[in-house]
Amino acid sequence: MADSGAWLVVGLGNPGPQYAGNRHNAGYVVADVLADRLRSRFKAHKGRADVVEARLEDHRVVLAKPRSYMNESGGPVSSLRDFYKVPVEQMIVVHDELDLPFGAIRLKQGGGDNGHNGLKSLRRSLGSGEFFRVRLGIGRPPGRQDPAEWVLRDFSAAERKELALHAERAADAVESLLADGLAVAQNHYND
Repeated sequence: MADSGAWLVVGLGNPGPQYAGNRHNAGYVVADVLADRLRSRFKAHKGRADVVEARLEDHRVVLAKPRSYMNESGGPVSSLRDFYKVPVEQMIVVHDELDLPFGAIRLKQGGGDNGHNGLKSLRRSLGSGEFFRVRLGIGRPPGRQDPAEWVLRDFSAAERKELALHAERAADAVESLLADGLAVAQNHYND
């Protein structure tokens, strides 16, 4: 892919230490992996997000973690889109996915929000859902547990042992999407 302006890569999650280990924060975890690879630290941006500006796979990239709750992610993300003049087709959103087994990765462009409040907020604020998505599976809740409770529970001890590996693969998928395009990245990473 040729460089045609900045790309915005957004890791979704909830801010604050009480949410840090939650399943819903899988996007933040992947964003942190990417920032580490870039040897950069997140800095506060006036658009209610923490950002890293860098070059990744020959693209100018703004890596972002909204500083709002998941269900209000759209505001900070649309502020960043406007500030950096990024078209929705050059946005990659990394988020947790209930409908995938823990650790599974799927890439796609567009689609519905499937009850995900972060995606719902993004679609509403951006006026489109046609951004790229890197979905990291967190699995379905056991029994009759409410999915809204499940996503706010911490990963189990066993899951935490594997989470770093899955986050690394999801970060690889983001880099592949930037370097090779969607079809190649899907062929390689869609489990």
